[in-house]
Amino acid sequence: MNLSILHVYRTYFPDPPGGLQEAIRQIALATGMQGVRNTIFTLSPHPDPAVLDYPEARVVRCRSWAAPASCDLGGISAFAEFRHLARDADVLHYLFPWPFADVLHAVTRPQRPAVLTYISDVVRQRMLGTAYAPLMWRTLRQVQVIVANSPAYARTSPVLSHPDVRDKVRVIPLGIEESAYPKEGDHSVLERLGIGLNEPFFLFIGVLRYYKGAHFLVQAAKNLGAKIVIAGSGPEGHRLHSLAADIGAANVVFAGQISVAEKVALLGRCRALVLPSHLRSEAYGMVLVEAMMFGRPVVSCEIGTGTSFVNSHEETGFVVAPESPLELAQAMTMLLRDDRLAMAMGQAARKRYEEHFSGPALGAAYAALFREVAAGGIG
Repeated sequence: MNLSILHVYRTYFPDPPGGLQEAIRQIALATGMQGVRNTIFTLSPHPDPAVLDYPEARVVRCRSWAAPASCDLGGISAFAEFRHLARDADVLHYLFPWPFADVLHAVTRPQRPAVLTYISDVVRQRMLGTAYAPLMWRTLRQVQVIVANSPAYARTSPVLSHPDVRDKVRVIPLGIEESAYPKEGDHSVLERLGIGLNEPFFLFIGVLRYYKGAHFLVQAAKNLGAKIVIAGSGPEGHRLHSLAADIGAANVVFAGQISVAEKVALLGRCRALVLPSHLRSEAYGMVLVEAMMFGRPVVSCEIGTGTSFVNSHEETGFVVAPESPLELAQAMTMLLRDDRLAMAMGQAARKRYEEHFSGPALGAAYAALFREVAAGGIG
């Protein structure tokens, strides 16, 4: 059965990248290899051209007129375009949360079955969350399946564990199709950042947002005998630069926004990747999967979400207490001082990636779900 899937989320490449856009790209790539035809509907502040053809999908963009609390809002044309695209799809696939998608669904009433991948609870915007709740619950009750990305998140989310929807929740881990990454990285980035040929360093990659906990990583740097490369940009960038200067953390190197080729080079050479996110807004941590694909050990924090499903404590790396620069430094120091430990954890990380988070595993799971929903086997 050759399926047509319409993925719906507020933003997509080439607009500023993030983990969720990469998750959508990987789902589309992986299911495409299973015979699924993918279209992505999104908004952009600069939707010219309106249609982009990427290897993973056709991307159709309408204008984002405003983005209060990171919730992009479209105009009348967005409703018309969504209605048109929905008619041509076998299954709609919403990425949650994006309240405007709930509005699209409620207003256009598409006559197609729907799957909703639930990425994160509404954590910080509590006032918005209260106002949004009735519309959110309407959508959750109407879709055929809700996908959680880890057993831990399905269990601990007050929404996913609610009696009204918990029976329609399925777990499909997010993953990465390895062939989507260049085989060779741009190693000039190492010279640009002052990283020596055999010099060990630790790596953070991500948008510099409030929940990423990068300030705890900067604080941990003073107790670490190696460099920490922070790659990415975002609203917390200025604060992090100031913090590093104020505490004298000269071993923190800010790489800024990096290319995919530079990311490949850094992941291939780092001692370990560190994701110090301390709030539940970090629902999964796709960058952990990226590092494990490259056979790197990882360090993350126990926040009750999918990060501790991806990173298996003392197997693929270390899971430490959140908001603890001391525990971050201790975990990194163990990996820095013990070559055999770092190598063994890196090998275990690669094995876990192949078993749970690879492209074939991701594509087979989502394609099977989409086919089942399209055939009317659910709901």
